[in-house]
Amino acid sequence: MKIIVIYNSQTGFTKRYAKWIAKATGADCLDLSAAKKKDLSAYETIIFGSWACAGSMSKINWFKGNIDKWDGKKLIAFCVGASPIDNPEIEVALNQIFNKSEQKKVKIFYCPGGFNYEKMSAKSKFMMKIFIKMLKAKKDKTEKEQMMIKMISSSYDISDKKYIEPILQYLNE
Repeated sequence: MKIIVIYNSQTGFTKRYAKWIAKATGADCLDLSAAKKKDLSAYETIIFGSWACAGSMSKINWFKGNIDKWDGKKLIAFCVGASPIDNPEIEVALNQIFNKSEQKKVKIFYCPGGFNYEKMSAKSKFMMKIFIKMLKAKKDKTEKEQMMIKMISSSYDISDKKYIEPILQYLNE
């Protein structure tokens, strides 16, 4: 089976997962800018990975815009975010990325990454600082909000190769 893994990575977590998937499957692996220039018709499976962004995935519209063109191919998307794998909000967010029709054609997965402030764009850093400041200023914070402040106030890495296992299992079905 000819597979390609395409990724959009801001701070390196998504790229890391894309490389792990490519190595485990023998797939080609390209960043999104290179993939946009490539003819993908020879691939039987197209895997797209990107980072979580405001309840969706960064650059997901590129992938969604090609779903109908890739009819008959196995399509997989993986979203990399800062939340631990057991966060119940992840399932809700993933179900909102694709509409019902798209969900019949694309299987979506979540992989925990983390925060790397040193590699974030200035715009993203600024937005995170504002978000943290707003959370800290809130009166009567919930336990969840207090935990969030603690988590996102500095860089951390919770990525692990074990999180690609569900993707690999799905590929073997």
